[in-house]
Amino acid sequence: MAFTEVILTEKILSLGSEADIVRVRRGYARNFLLPRGKALEVSNGSLRRINHLKAKRAEREAREVTAAEELASKINKLSPVFTLEAGGSGKAFGSVTSKDIHDRIVADLKLEDLPKHAVALDKPIKESGEHTVSVKLHADVAATLRLRVDVHVAESAQAPEADGESGAPARRPRKKAAAAAE
Repeated sequence: MAFTEVILTEKILSLGSEADIVRVRRGYARNFLLPRGKALEVSNGSLRRINHLKAKRAEREAREVTAAEELASKINKLSPVFTLEAGGSGKAFGSVTSKDIHDRIVADLKLEDLPKHAVALDKPIKESGEHTVSVKLHADVAATLRLRVDVHVAESAQAPEADGESGAPARRPRKKAAAAAE
């Protein structure tokens, strides 16, 4: 397979950022990158243009870091409360997952572009109390979210009635069996 080197003019997730010289397959460069203006062929003229692309890249990265720091300060101020239902024994039904936390942050701050995997949660939260969760907003910026989980015991969650003979829970007859018995 033939390869060629090109200079990227914009950030491409699988390859790199502006001003990076990358080695790609010749067909990918010829059919996709070059016609769409996402890359330039490596030549004397395009090598001189790298300085402009590097300045553009530094400006974009500075904007991204500034925006991430502003968002981190907003997230640090949040203190959401999650409520879990619990049975009669006090054991919680369900848990608070990273998706729940992500959705709450997006709803509270009215965001549209928070990555789904930004919330770093090792395992779902099942216990009540105060918890600290890390939210990774940029490679250099992370926020700390303090949240509280309350467990609410459901009033209707009672122990099932026991059958008098065996101590097993009483069963209701099936609808078909009940209709046939009549």
